[in-house]
This record gives sequence, structure tokens and C-alpha cells, in this order.
Amino acid sequence: MRLPISAIIITLNEEKNIRDCFESIKDLVDEILVIDSGSIDGTLDIAKKYTDKIYHHEFVNFAQQRNWAQDNLSIKNEWVLHLDADERISPELAQSIREAFRSGSDADGIMAARRTIFRDKWIRFGGHYPVYRNCLFKKGKGRSEERLYDQNYVVKGKLLWAKGDIINVINPQLHEWKERHRRWAALEAKEILQASKSVMDIDLSGNPIERRNWLRYNIYYKAPLFVRPFAYFFYRYFLRFGFLDGKQGLIFHFWQGFWYRLLIDKEVYKLKRER
Repeated sequence: MRLPISAIIITLNEEKNIRDCFESIKDLVDEILVIDSGSIDGTLDIAKKYTDKIYHHEFVNFAQQRNWAQDNLSIKNEWVLHLDADERISPELAQSIREAFRSGSDADGIMAARRTIFRDKWIRFGGHYPVYRNCLFKKGKGRSEERLYDQNYVVKGKLLWAKGDIINVINPQLHEWKERHRRWAALEAKEILQASKSVMDIDLSGNPIERRNWLRYNIYYKAPLFVRPFAYFFYRYFLRFGFLDGKQGLIFHFWQGFWYRLLIDKEVYKLKRER
């Protein structure tokens, strides 16, 4: 039986990923809304097999796209599930969500762990699992942080911890991954320089998302430029046993945990010089 949940999925040329995303939720939710920003591959043809609620909206950033969907579309259910096209709901998480609804939980949001699969390898170490996110919440209680990149969902109210994972599948060509991270680094650099006091003052005793934000802004971003990427990679790859993720883990932790962080610092340095 499908639950009274509306799933919102953002797409742009995701024909390689979108089918598996739909398949993971088609028996769980009773409404799927797709927000596309100009796909020219087979994404929309696949989407039409699962839903007729397909909308076009110009993409500015993920936060704006997600919040626009929530604020402007006719969403029939109180509960909304936000997913990227390369994400799937694990069977264990789907079952946990069903149990929460069946028990009549008074929660306002459901938090689950993210499991990253990089080139068919589960990245389990380096502090990368479990990383928690608010995957499902009442639309009047939650929305995306207004950040340029790497947004979380903020839920005002009671949170329920679910079993199972949101599975994030990453199988890019390295040159494509590199170009994406160049774009993201420019956004992250701007975000660092524009960070609001409200974000930096988050209490370390909060939920995992709040603690991660606190550590990011009060520890990592206060460390010296160009030194912190080396320290972070050492911490992640050696102290948090990232090397146990094997060859794929070496590529993932190096590119995402060192090269990308170094690129962000380069962008921050450039922006500071231009001021």
C-alpha cells in the first residue's frame, strides 16, 4: 500500500539514474512530482512512465529549486520526500517509514543515514557513513537551507530516526565529476564568505546535521587556507580509516576530501583578493 507522501525529484539529464530512483519509491509514495530544468536526454520520457506531474523551472541552485517546488506546486499530501535523481530509498528505509506511519508517530520529520556508492563500492569509512539527513518531513515544518551548495533540510519539530539508508549512487566519468566539483567549489567559496551568524552559532549539542554545520563553520573554516585540506584528508583517510575503502575509496577520498577542498580554498583566496 502506498503512503500519503509526495515525492519531489529534481532532474537535469538524468536518464542514467532516474529509473532506479523511481523504482525505489513507486510502491511507497502515492504522488511523484518531477522538477526539470531543461533535460535534453531521455529523462522526461522515463519520468512520464511514473508520473504525469512534470514541471519545468529554471535552475539557480538546489535550495531555491527545492523550496520553489514546495512553495508553488499543488502538493496533495502533508508529508514530502525530497530526493535527487541519483538517490534511492533502501528497502529497509521504506519499511521503517511504513512502520512509522502505521504506528501513528507524532514526528514532524524522519532522519536517515546516507550511504554513498562510488563506482559500485560502498564508501563506509573516512567519516562518510553514516551521515544523516532529514529525508522526509511535513511540508509546513521543513524546507531546505538557503545555501548556495551542500544544503540540508531543516525541520522545526520532533524528529524520528529511521532504520535503513538513502542510497546515493555515484558512477561518473572523472572529467565530469571534476567539472561538477569546480562549479560547486565556486559556490561553496561564496557561501563561506557569506556565512550567516545564525549558521555559525548552531549549538554543538544539536542533531547530527547541526553538529556537522557547527564543526564546518567553527572549526574547519577557521583553520588556515591551504593547510586545512591537507589536515582534513589526513584525518579522513588515516585517522578515520578511509584507506579501508580500497581503490575506489582512495579515488573518492582524494578527490572529494582533498582536491575539492583545496579547490574551494583557491576560490576563497581569489574572492578575497578581488574585494
